[in-house]
Amino acid sequence: MGSSGTLAVPLEVGAARHAEGVERLVASFRAVPTGDPVRLSKKTSNLFRPRASSSSPGLDTTGLTRVISVDPDARTADVQGMCTYEDLVDATLAHGLMPYVVPQLKTITLGGAVTGLGIESTSFRLGLPHESVLEMDVLTGTGEIVTARPDGTARERDLFRGFPNSYGSLGYAVRLRIALEPVMRFVELRHVRFTSVAKLTAALERVSVEGRYDDEEVDFLDGVVFSADESYLCLGRRTDEPGPTSDYSGVRDKQAIFYRSIQHDGPEGSVRRDRLTIRDYLWRWDTDWFWCSRAFGVQNPKVRRLWPQQLLRSSAYWKIIGLDHKYDLGNKIGALKGEGPRERVVQDVEVTIDHAAEFLEWFLREVPIEPIWICPLRLRDQAVPATDPGVDPATGQDPERPWLLYPLAPDTTYVNIGFWSSAPIEDGMAEGAWNRRIEEEVSRLGGHKSLYSEVFYSREEFARLYGGEHATRLKAEFDPDGRFATLYDKAVGAR
Repeated sequence: MGSSGTLAVPLEVGAARHAEGVERLVASFRAVPTGDPVRLSKKTSNLFRPRASSSSPGLDTTGLTRVISVDPDARTADVQGMCTYEDLVDATLAHGLMPYVVPQLKTITLGGAVTGLGIESTSFRLGLPHESVLEMDVLTGTGEIVTARPDGTARERDLFRGFPNSYGSLGYAVRLRIALEPVMRFVELRHVRFTSVAKLTAALERVSVEGRYDDEEVDFLDGVVFSADESYLCLGRRTDEPGPTSDYSGVRDKQAIFYRSIQHDGPEGSVRRDRLTIRDYLWRWDTDWFWCSRAFGVQNPKVRRLWPQQLLRSSAYWKIIGLDHKYDLGNKIGALKGEGPRERVVQDVEVTIDHAAEFLEWFLREVPIEPIWICPLRLRDQAVPATDPGVDPATGQDPERPWLLYPLAPDTTYVNIGFWSSAPIEDGMAEGAWNRRIEEEVSRLGGHKSLYSEVFYSREEFARLYGGEHATRLKAEFDPDGRFATLYDKAVGAR
């Protein structure tokens, strides 16, 4: 199913091997002295905010990186928390299935996507990764493993609803059972051109609700804004119809870059068609880390010709970013060129569809960064049992807050807007000035931002946006001794 026609399927480790991995994890938790910070030991990260250094050994997750089993009849998979989506996708595609939502980067783990949120082009119809979770085992701050279920005890339901967006402040998922959906062999793509963001977002709203565009079904939906007068919706349709496919993985054509393939000349509404295998579609953004590989010169044809194909992936660029974080290489190289310092502006924000055009127009006018990724999302139409006041007893769902720490409203279309670059620091600018301006505008429009990157909110504003009293109550229940940092300290205090 990949570009080469072969598929390496990770072995499913089975329940016994999984139990051994859990034992090692719990033993490593107990070995951390009381009062020392408890955190995961992991080789990769998809966080863009600094972390405080620690001399304590991290939790041993070496036995928790695989798929436990796939049930093709029930269309479910039991997956260890540190399993990457790259391995998870390979295991499920072997059964003609895929996770409901597959975040764009191969090294994102399932546990990370659930505790830290994730999104992709199926999110307009299938929500966010945590909404496909049927149950999960979580190592909490008490050292016990709690199985969180939407239909369990009140305590289990609370953890189920409070775990998404908790970023390890309540614990870490060691096993997740998720729902899967059938796939077809190919994805037929239509890249539709727009000449204004207002027209783009109007079309985005219609497709998000109707699931169709020009009488063709839409199974995958995202888009790219290149400028105020050039933007595109990328509409994908599942198909088994045979036909030639493009390759943006670097296997057949190292010079092909996906985001550049989207662009084309033509009037409003003009369409460029393309076709990918399902696996290549799911990883279309990973090869060049959306467009961030250009910062490393990898999009220069001469450099790309020499760049090893196996390093055309986000994990390779992450290592370069790690060196930049450690040694401030970008600003040092810029200084040699006579350039001033720059502020990293790497964020994903979410606003409701009625404010999407306003935010995009403001951003294009005020922030010198392009392109911009857009991806609509709607919470899935499902009841989430809860015990809080205000819950509708007929449905078991809190209509205002089905997920406690990232309160998106049901029956509402949101737009995730991602921008990943840097902006010049001008004389007199305060620390984080660009990011603070963006936070202020997002808050003005009633939106949120993801917490994987720098955060500058005050404690009061943060509480209002990310759970408030719910976060405090959950922390007291599942981590009463404060073995893990609080969500605020993790996101804002870099702990």
